[in-house]
Amino acid sequence: MRAVYTAVARLALCAVPFVTLVNTASAQNEPAAQENVDTIVVTATRLDQTATETGSSLSIITAEEIEELGLIYVLDAVAQAPGVTINQNGSFGGNAAVRIRGAASEQTVVLIDGIPVNDPTSPGGGFNFARLDTENIERIEVLKGPHSTLWGTDAIGGVVSITTRSPGEELGGEAFAEYGSFNTLRGGVSVSNASEVGDFRLAAVSVSSDGISKADEDNGNGEEDNYDSLTLSAKGGLNLPGDARLSADVLWTDAESEFDSFASGAQGSVGDGDELSETEEAAANVSLAVPLLDGRLDNLFLVGYADITRENFSGGLPSFEAEGERLLYRYQGTLNAGERHRLAFGAEREETTANDDDTSIDGLFALYELRPVGDLTVTAGLRYDDHERFGSESTTRLAGAWKLTDNLSFRASWGEGFKAPTIFQTTFFCCGATEPNADLKAETSEAFDAGIEWQSTDGRFRLGATVFRQETENQIDFDFAIGGYLNIDEVESTGLELSGALLLSDTLSLSLDYAYIDAEDGDGNALPRLPEHSGDLTLSYAPAGPFSGAVLLRYNGGETNSSTDPTRIDSWLRVDVTGRYALSERIEVYGRIENLFDKDYQQILGYGTPGLSGSLGIRLRY
Repeated sequence: MRAVYTAVARLALCAVPFVTLVNTASAQNEPAAQENVDTIVVTATRLDQTATETGSSLSIITAEEIEELGLIYVLDAVAQAPGVTINQNGSFGGNAAVRIRGAASEQTVVLIDGIPVNDPTSPGGGFNFARLDTENIERIEVLKGPHSTLWGTDAIGGVVSITTRSPGEELGGEAFAEYGSFNTLRGGVSVSNASEVGDFRLAAVSVSSDGISKADEDNGNGEEDNYDSLTLSAKGGLNLPGDARLSADVLWTDAESEFDSFASGAQGSVGDGDELSETEEAAANVSLAVPLLDGRLDNLFLVGYADITRENFSGGLPSFEAEGERLLYRYQGTLNAGERHRLAFGAEREETTANDDDTSIDGLFALYELRPVGDLTVTAGLRYDDHERFGSESTTRLAGAWKLTDNLSFRASWGEGFKAPTIFQTTFFCCGATEPNADLKAETSEAFDAGIEWQSTDGRFRLGATVFRQETENQIDFDFAIGGYLNIDEVESTGLELSGALLLSDTLSLSLDYAYIDAEDGDGNALPRLPEHSGDLTLSYAPAGPFSGAVLLRYNGGETNSSTDPTRIDSWLRVDVTGRYALSERIEVYGRIENLFDKDYQQILGYGTPGLSGSLGIRLRY
């Protein structure tokens, strides 16, 4: 398998220069495509509101921002959002968790083209961000706070909604290849086309790396842990009579990641070992959009599917195996009842299977958007869910966005969330217990946030601030004393998020994101693996000429390792540098230096991170 990934990456390395020579002359006479980014439509709110109409607290990371910073994995992209923190137990395929405002990683719903892809076989039902490449990503929307009214169970902490790239307006595509530290090869190709009949986009991305030791090399662990992945993406649609449209999306990833073993007495209880994880993931959907009533009523019928298969090997022998899938049926209608009123309503059914055990949940939802005066937008929502094992749950949400002047805007939201126990949590027991905890309850949450944003009249300076408070009840945790899962009393999180941008000159800009999070359990103990202070500072250089670049400073404050191990993990500050040079309108070379000052740090106790490293690549747009 590793040979396949390496061959694909090397093929891209060879193909790019060849196609470059063929296309250089014609490319110099063609204008570069321009993307209209004046208005960003937020799809995660289900009402397709613009960013200024959304009362919910959100962050949007675009493909242009990802490219500017040279980010390879979605994990690093979502970390750009204030209030979002990440943990990974070893680079190059190690388990990667995302926490929004202190909520557990498994309390965040992850959507790919509107389909939930959380792993139903993992204990908490979270999503592992380690393998998701950014190359096929068009936009990432991070909704903060509980959004069960929109997306049902699991949306206690927030929503990460990922939209894959759309086809271009004419026949064309991209090819890229890069080589970097740790013998890392990454390459990919894509092709797309669009016409009055329909459109399509096909893409492939491969990564092959010798990696680093998952267990920290400073603790005497010198064995490299390899990582290989192959991602295929397909997207297309057919335009039907009456402005109807039939669409389909597929994203498939196959990955192999070596990891290290349990080592008693070692830091973090991890040390060199011969362990291997093979993972295959897929997310797909087919949808039919049918407008009625002269376009005032939009109808969407969708069937979605997500699947994950995991198999671990120890010393070459199978040691663990899991398979899970989600099947989703959805209808949504959106009625435009005039300039001031809009209503979205619908029904969903989700069937989940994990290792031959299954459950289901049915949901009904309604969202109402009102624009009573001027630039004030108010959104209210109600949802009813009926879980096969845990009965019914109702959630509500209220949000408002008000553009007070051309320079000043305000938004606020209040909402509820719930998360039904996973199949694993309801079936697993050990340590002397004779059966799982039959009294396990669903987690519930309630949160409020309010924010204000101001920008100068000339648009050169922008500043935003958001305060939030969230309470989660009946949070589920494992207790060795009872040999199973139980509900703990309460978790409370409060904090402040700041964001700002300053145009220093026509070519130089500065942006800042910062978050303060104070999260405690019912006994007043700080939640583990969660820094109180975190943030990013980005300096971007984008002149009219061929060269552009950026410097990213990422800070993560100190944190404790776990609820049972109070060992402190030191704070860290990492500096990354990226740059690109356009050889023509179609060809560019680019590079990235990570951890410029060779900072020695850990995200999780006992697990190492790359020191000073980098990569160099070339990209062709044809």
